[in-house]
Amino acid sequence: MQNKLKNNKKTEIHAPIVEALKTAYDHPTYQFHIPGHTKGLGTLSDFRNLIGKKALKVDTTDEFDNLGTLNPATGPIKEAQELAAEAFGAKKTFFLLNGSTIGNLAIAMGLTKQGQKVIVNRNCHRSILTGLIISGAEPLWVLPEKFSDWGLWGNIKAEDVEKLLKENDNVSLVWITNPTYEGVVSDVKAIADICKKYDVPLIVDEAHGCLWNFNSKLPETSLNLGADIVVHSLHKTGGSMSQSSMLHISKNSKINAEDVERSLTLLHTTSPSLMLLGSLDASRANLQSSRGQRQLNRAIQNAKYLRSEIDKMEHIHQLKSDFGYKTDVTKIFIKADGLSGKRLESILEIDFGIEVESASDAGVLILSNIGNKRSDFEYLANCLHKIDEHDYKDIYYLENKKHMPMLTPIIKKNLREAYFSPKEIIPKERAVGRLSGEVVAECPPGISILLPGELITEEHMPYLTDYETIEVIKE
Repeated sequence: MQNKLKNNKKTEIHAPIVEALKTAYDHPTYQFHIPGHTKGLGTLSDFRNLIGKKALKVDTTDEFDNLGTLNPATGPIKEAQELAAEAFGAKKTFFLLNGSTIGNLAIAMGLTKQGQKVIVNRNCHRSILTGLIISGAEPLWVLPEKFSDWGLWGNIKAEDVEKLLKENDNVSLVWITNPTYEGVVSDVKAIADICKKYDVPLIVDEAHGCLWNFNSKLPETSLNLGADIVVHSLHKTGGSMSQSSMLHISKNSKINAEDVERSLTLLHTTSPSLMLLGSLDASRANLQSSRGQRQLNRAIQNAKYLRSEIDKMEHIHQLKSDFGYKTDVTKIFIKADGLSGKRLESILEIDFGIEVESASDAGVLILSNIGNKRSDFEYLANCLHKIDEHDYKDIYYLENKKHMPMLTPIIKKNLREAYFSPKEIIPKERAVGRLSGEVVAECPPGISILLPGELITEEHMPYLTDYETIEVIKE
């Protein structure tokens, strides 16, 4: 972990996009360009009052006010991306708008082709499947461990990746998710070593691990473990605004960054939000600052405090590291005896005013964020103690619904071919035995229930209770 930040007290924090926006705000010009709300004067007053006049005055796009451009990166935007690359330990970093989704699409478009095979974990985000639909590459499923007692997918085993590489030619990428949505960490170093052995690039969707390079008490980022490309969702836990993310090319990667950049240019908006780009710049700068380091330390301590309180409870349990895998301490997955995850979520929200990150069939996911105070966790722990001591009846099972897809897809048709095949919409009850024509995946966590070309079975039905119809391939 020698590359992790140790002490930033003497580091001068520089945020070029933020500074350029401040300069533009302090030196206003007569505006005869987009956006048409013209520094907020052309929008609904209730909206302007809600978010603040200042926010609308800095809501601009690139090419104006000496802010630089995103594609290609110039000026303060280019400088901000270079500072991010240095902070995360990358050779090159791209700022992403439209979340990590656009990064995954660009990877698929730039690095895979029709007919090639991609080793991908079953619990990948739907954006990876979308990317493969666009490129025409075919997924080879590597199945993570199943944590049946928790209703979750777990870690990916390196030997399973190697088995697929031995059995298949024309594999263009190994593309894994680490950590899982719930914080389970795989042995990326072992997987990276195998990929190098077979001369296949390793891509890691590390969307939920963007904090890792900033504290030695967190897992090691895949950028330091041999991955070629890593995608980070800074908006999830890093402090940036929603839908802002980063894509990193590692220092030792053999991948041509221009192949990814060309795809990003095709996909990115030509009117990027400087507020979102500025929030990425600010997030990186904050995490490097003394203040951000204190916040991150506090998030880790808050998580440890909550975990210690849960260990005192009789009927509420937490997912911990076990043999063969590790967990990110800031992601606390809990379950309660006799309660479904959805029921526990509703009790926390309705009775105590607490909103958790997500709920699945077995439990709920709680995030210890850099913006949380200790008092937040003291209140949460107190509420969990009350739930632990009272008899809440679980009624959710009556709905016969499941939320975390745990099925292995039975693929009968190529993803791209299936997606562009003639389709029809039929009642869900008639869909068993047909081939899905669409990606069905609910967020969070965005793991697919059905994908194009997959055989629909009775086992899918509990995951589809909210659907009246399904799009299927015409017979």
